[in-house]
Amino acid sequence: MSEWHRVCGTDEIDEEDVIQFNHGDKVYAVYNTEKGFFATDGICTHEHQELADGIVIGTVIECPLHQGRFEITDGCALSAPVCIDLKTYPVKVENNNVFIEL
Repeated sequence: MSEWHRVCGTDEIDEEDVIQFNHGDKVYAVYNTEKGFFATDGICTHEHQELADGIVIGTVIECPLHQGRFEITDGCALSAPVCIDLKTYPVKVENNNVFIEL
């Protein structure tokens, strides 16, 4: 059964930025983009690198290790060396708080 988990306040993550959210033994990345808030797995599918250390450009996250890029809104792998998509998660904003459904 899935549950909503508070990640942060809306004012704790700038637009075109990413933060890491750890829950259990899993790492997630939560983004604030021009299109709203989104969440994906927090580890690059190419190598074990945390995406929260990457750069957000519009709705794209660039991995800091080998510069592979993913579309934040749907997790789609966009450029080599990444070729496996990221899993995405529902996000909602309530009372200026960002929640992820896990």
